[in-house]
Amino acid sequence: MTLSPASTPTATSSTVSPASAQRSPAPLWDIFCQVIDNFGDIGVCWRLAADLAQRGCQVRLWVDDGSALAWMAPQGAPGVTVQPWPDAAPASGVGDVVVEAFGCEIPPAFQQALAARAQSPTQKASVWINLEYLSAEDYVERCHRLPSRLMSGPAAGLTRWFFYPGFSTGTGGLLREADLPQRQADFDRSAWRARHGLQGSDQVVSLFCYEPPAFLPAFASAGTATQWLVTPGRAAALVQQLLPQPLPSQVQLLLPCSQPEFDEMLWSCDLNFVRGEDSLVRALWAGQPFVWQIYPQGDNAHHAKLEAFLDWLDAPGSLRQAHAAWNGIPGAGGSVPAWPAITPALLAQWAHCVLAARNTLHRQPSLAEQLMAFAGEKC
Repeated sequence: MTLSPASTPTATSSTVSPASAQRSPAPLWDIFCQVIDNFGDIGVCWRLAADLAQRGCQVRLWVDDGSALAWMAPQGAPGVTVQPWPDAAPASGVGDVVVEAFGCEIPPAFQQALAARAQSPTQKASVWINLEYLSAEDYVERCHRLPSRLMSGPAAGLTRWFFYPGFSTGTGGLLREADLPQRQADFDRSAWRARHGLQGSDQVVSLFCYEPPAFLPAFASAGTATQWLVTPGRAAALVQQLLPQPLPSQVQLLLPCSQPEFDEMLWSCDLNFVRGEDSLVRALWAGQPFVWQIYPQGDNAHHAKLEAFLDWLDAPGSLRQAHAAWNGIPGAGGSVPAWPAITPALLAQWAHCVLAARNTLHRQPSLAEQLMAFAGEKC
């Protein structure tokens, strides 16, 4: 895998104007990511790093396992360098902004370097941000942008700021590249389907999931005219386990693809089954009907999280029923609702709901924009 290094343009006096010579250097961001499972964490961190770089920042992405980037971001991104998890602070110093993604702990040597920079008479202290998980629950607005002063350890006395992505104006927003609307406007859905051998009149469904209890009822209700695009990993394993072999002709097992290619698949489908955090956001931007499989938690805390999201979405009853069935969440009577029959009228209702939500989100600043503004406030 070759990742584009942070650009270091050179220029002679004949090509640099006095104004550009006085321009402040691009801010340096250090983003820390530990890959837990399913690649959602590295997926979010890569999108954030690339988006910040597009907006003029230099970014170092420190990751303990960057192997997924070989297929997720094979071309890299100008302004972004990927670094192995550090044992020591870089000789060039720590970034102007340091981001701990999803509560991962910055290594002690890096914390020491942050403390040293904060005490330096010639440098401004780094802005230290803990980027939290995405949720629509009420606590997000209460906790967004709150400070936390470290009382012990190598960075004792420094302040770390909690930053929450979210769906409302009182949160940090969602990842949305500046060029995303134009990419979607230029996209040829029919051509994409033709390249993938999909019949123009068929319904097309993407499957990116864990192991949803309602997969077989959903597959049966879709009918034999529906084309299924099954993503690699757990979704493909589930399909191969539950469906007869060889697989039905309407089931297509996909190869790993880059993030832009994943976006295009979502734009091309009539219904998207998504999971986790990153693909939920991309399904919202796609503007197509979708059903979200939330990451399951042992104490069923994900039930309230899913309910809060559906409340924000203003989801109709049929979409709530589908989410409960897909996630195996029992209703008031104690039993899990049945999977609803998917009809064109139902999908149209769901699409209307998703498009209304997307229009609301487009009026809000993106996560990268809000992070940059916040860092500017705190510098």
